[in-house]
Amino acid sequence: MPRVSQDHLDARRRQILDGSRVCFARYGYEGATVRRLEEATGLSRGAIFHHFRDKESLFLALAEDDALRMADVVAEQGLVQVMRDLLAGGDHPADWLGTRLEVSRRLRTDPEFRGRWAERSEQLTTATRLRLLRQREAGNLRDDVDVDVLTAFLELVLEGLVSHLAMGLPAAGLGPVLDLVEETVRRHRPSRG
Repeated sequence: MPRVSQDHLDARRRQILDGSRVCFARYGYEGATVRRLEEATGLSRGAIFHHFRDKESLFLALAEDDALRMADVVAEQGLVQVMRDLLAGGDHPADWLGTRLEVSRRLRTDPEFRGRWAERSEQLTTATRLRLLRQREAGNLRDDVDVDVLTAFLELVLEGLVSHLAMGLPAAGLGPVLDLVEETVRRHRPSRG
């Protein structure tokens, strides 16, 4: 029997995650039945569950994938850029938003899920905190507020933006709001004149 290459396995896993993202966003966790997951991914249940132990493992992998993508953006450009990408309709914004809302719902209602998710949610906080520390060392970040407070501030703004978008409120005109958020964490140098 021929062995399947790692590239093929990785591509298949990506296909499952991308299709599942759409399915979970459209139907929520409970409504994403195995049949719907099969339709969304174009694969059989055997192929899906060869890569993921069960539906919860698949959902956690998807949420973790989204968190890793966000952490990469944060490391390079900051958490405000993640928010700008949401407004601009970047990488799967509606699907990402659906997954994010489903994570929030399950965190409120499922203690076991909350425990499993806690391990993964720290990635974004860590990436944000490290980015802010680098910015402080470079002299670009205000130094009168603790980095942990600034991290919590930016995470709260992100959650507020997610709620705003989830309610279907308009995204137009929020760019200047994000400019203000960015300006709030920057170091202000006295003007010379």
